[in-house]
Amino acid sequence: MTTSYIFQRDGSTNWWIKLRSGGKRMERSLGTSDRREAEIIALPMIAEHKTRLLAARPRIERVWRHKLEPGREHVGEDGGRILATDKDLFYIDHTGAITKTEPNGGLVPQFFVGGVPVRSFTTRSQKAALSIFEAYRAGNPRRASPAKKNGDDAMLETYLRHKNVHFRIEREARDTFALFKTLTDNKPVKECTRDDGRKLVAYFEAQGLKRASIQKKIAWLNAACNFAIKEGTLRFNPFASIVPKVDDAERRVPLDDDDMKMCKSNLSTLAESDQLLFRMLATTGMRLGEAFQISSEATEHGVRYVVIGTKSEASLRRVPLPSVVLPFLPKTIQEPLFMGGAPAASKRLNRFLRDCGVAAPGKVVHSLRHRAADRLRAAGAPVDIRHALLGHETRTVADSYGAGHPVRKLKQWIDKIGF
Repeated sequence: MTTSYIFQRDGSTNWWIKLRSGGKRMERSLGTSDRREAEIIALPMIAEHKTRLLAARPRIERVWRHKLEPGREHVGEDGGRILATDKDLFYIDHTGAITKTEPNGGLVPQFFVGGVPVRSFTTRSQKAALSIFEAYRAGNPRRASPAKKNGDDAMLETYLRHKNVHFRIEREARDTFALFKTLTDNKPVKECTRDDGRKLVAYFEAQGLKRASIQKKIAWLNAACNFAIKEGTLRFNPFASIVPKVDDAERRVPLDDDDMKMCKSNLSTLAESDQLLFRMLATTGMRLGEAFQISSEATEHGVRYVVIGTKSEASLRRVPLPSVVLPFLPKTIQEPLFMGGAPAASKRLNRFLRDCGVAAPGKVVHSLRHRAADRLRAAGAPVDIRHALLGHETRTVADSYGAGHPVRKLKQWIDKIGF
């Protein structure tokens, strides 16, 4: 069985390992030309790969579900206290005596998709997810195999070339489409219905994604199908109106002066790179991902600035480096300013906020962007200045002419955000 995972690449004497997951192929040299030695080296990699595949298959497990939140006291219907632990509930009367003890919940079936517990589904999405599970349970091996290339791929490629989309979006669109083809057993798009499209929604819901994130992932497939319909190569769009309209977005709340005071007093607990990242986000209002785009700088009339923004055409902009951040920056930025990636940094900075006592719902690292917008507004910054600094989506035809506001003028306003 090991030999099906290893091969010899043309022009190389070494044996290589190849693994497939989620429509992607990973190849790695095993560093030896001896076949038996290569098989031994590959064994733990193959075992780990198969373990991940098994964990990702839809399954039903019995898990413990609490009746009351453990680790705290609750008020009973008769006004008495209920002490909840992980496994038990202790009923306490007004004298402090325990009058009754019962289990705090019980074992209930839990549906897992992709190793993630499914907490909530719309009715239609739940049916789609259950159909995936039933296919796995029936032993349909094709559900787990990568989708084969067909005319549908040409439809997507034509749209991506026509729109000339950014490479990151292009990659996300291809990955989402490959996932869809896997979930539908490579069913041709022209034969798909909205229920087929909802299987994709069900998969993302199982991962805990909110409506806006799911809508964003599916938007490119929806647009590709609409484009194909205009071209006359498709008659029906299976991705149209498949994301349920639910208000599950968490409203981001700006950090106030007290929050910032606590963060600044604890800033030294962060690594130096994260300290600089926090300062940069707080004083510019840029998105976390945009900070990781900084790898060089330019000057205009002696004012240092960076160019960031790939979320949309309107987000591409020049951002002056604030005066309060300059002492912490290299003399000249000539390489990526931040390393490691935005997702990991988001986790670190959000954990930092919680450690500082900033625990109110909606207050996250993105709240620094909302704070910057509020401070610019409070300082009287014109709308076009705020858009130029923050890269908001609003943009008129006139905005596309010229190079934009002078960096020196933008610098005067961005310094009003402060730290």
